[in-house]
Amino acid sequence: MAALNVKTPEGQYPIVIQTGLLADIGTAAEMHGLTGHTLVITNTDIATLYGEAVVHALPNASLAIMSDGEQYKTLATVEALYGDMVKAGLDRGSTVIALGGGVVGDTAGFAAATYMRGVRLVQIPTSLLAMVDSSVGGKVGVDLPQGKNLAGAFKQPERVLIDPTVLRTLPERELRCGMAELIKHGLIADTSLVDSAVRLFKHEIGSDDFLADLAAMLPAAIQVKIRIVEQDPYEANIRAYLNLGHTFAHAIEQVSEYRCLHGEAVGVGLIGAARLSQRIGLCGADTAQVVEDLVRNIGLPTRIGDMDVEAIYAAMATDKKWKGGRSRFVLLEAIGKPCIVENVPFEDVIAVLQGLQ
Repeated sequence: MAALNVKTPEGQYPIVIQTGLLADIGTAAEMHGLTGHTLVITNTDIATLYGEAVVHALPNASLAIMSDGEQYKTLATVEALYGDMVKAGLDRGSTVIALGGGVVGDTAGFAAATYMRGVRLVQIPTSLLAMVDSSVGGKVGVDLPQGKNLAGAFKQPERVLIDPTVLRTLPERELRCGMAELIKHGLIADTSLVDSAVRLFKHEIGSDDFLADLAAMLPAAIQVKIRIVEQDPYEANIRAYLNLGHTFAHAIEQVSEYRCLHGEAVGVGLIGAARLSQRIGLCGADTAQVVEDLVRNIGLPTRIGDMDVEAIYAAMATDKKWKGGRSRFVLLEAIGKPCIVENVPFEDVIAVLQGLQ
């Protein structure tokens, strides 16, 4: 078992990483503060794999199921969840468990942050992407038709419970998507993660050796995010570094109508950010090539195909990092050295997008 701790403006919360945690959650319910009235929110697939068993194991739990996929990370889904919360009899002393990947964690977290002005939230991420990124740091929210994560809140969880065992049931495509966020952490703050990712893919993806080495990487990957969110809990400055590649990625997702998964878009976005960094003279071609090789070796897409580059740029204009209509990108001066650059010329961004086609 590994236990990490996150300090927040309100206090602190633990992140517990333990193999077999879900199987033992009933016997450990008191330790994890899950003996009171609890609503487990999950999606259709995870409900069958883990959700029903978790509800059965806890002493006073109900189950709410949302549809699976980014296209359901909406205010309409949150409204449906409010109905489930009322039906389950949740009050301000109750707990919401977000059991699932990033979509479930963001949506259930937003519902927990706003129902009765806030109820307790426990994150149990079941995807690699959610384990290393979205379950930690307290950002929750949903998408609007105009852009990703435009309705949201800061809602710190009571705790984050991670069971690496669940990675065995994660589809290969989702494992690759999660690796995009993991290598992003390496690119901004911990080059050893980049080296570990290279070694990891010498194993067959999903094999016992692959999953064992991946589980061993989780604490270091999560610690990158902990260090940053502790310094900047409300994204006033350096927390934006965690969005390396995401200005490209969120726009690609939106223009693809979410056929492109988040991790796949992040992979292409990391290449876009590195190429843009090179184009405006922040870094050399070698840095951009390292990033592209990493994304390719993980097996993620490296191109956007025939997507409309001007539509992608227009979607970028809803990015929360942009201020007063001025472009604002997280870029790289070198591996492990991110920076924020404002007023990047339109022509340079379009040229990079065209080069990704």
